[in-house]
Amino acid sequence: MKRIIFISSCGGHLNELLMLKSMFKKCDYHIITEKTESTLYLKSEYKNKVSYLVYGTRVRPIIYIFKFLFNSIKSLFLYIKYHPDYIITTGTHTAIPICIIGHLFGSKIIYIETFANVSSQTETGKLIYKFADKFIVQWDNMLKLYPNAESWGWIF
Repeated sequence: MKRIIFISSCGGHLNELLMLKSMFKKCDYHIITEKTESTLYLKSEYKNKVSYLVYGTRVRPIIYIFKFLFNSIKSLFLYIKYHPDYIITTGTHTAIPICIIGHLFGSKIIYIETFANVSSQTETGKLIYKFADKFIVQWDNMLKLYPNAESWGWIF
């Protein structure tokens, strides 16, 4: 059975990621997201299949740098613990460290560009596009910005 980490930041990115929960029955999965009041319910629903990173926002850049570094180190430990065959993400900055770690250690990276971006690239998308094994967009016109991507339509 394939081991898959599903990772995203909280909010809309997480809502998109959870649209893929039908896949959970077909794999040994683990969900990683930011710990906020709005994500605490995941522990009761998915039990030990959820890990949290520290919530970070770039509004306060100095504090964000330290949170990002902490999350990068925690991502390494989570990667080692679960050693996934695949990492599936809808972004954002929360997913960057584990995607880089996974790429370096041979996991397949599947990135799904957010539904919210209809005509522009996300910062995370621009970075992960360079090494993702599969890059998926939800709008056909995004193929102009990501020519090697695949358009699979909306995940909602």
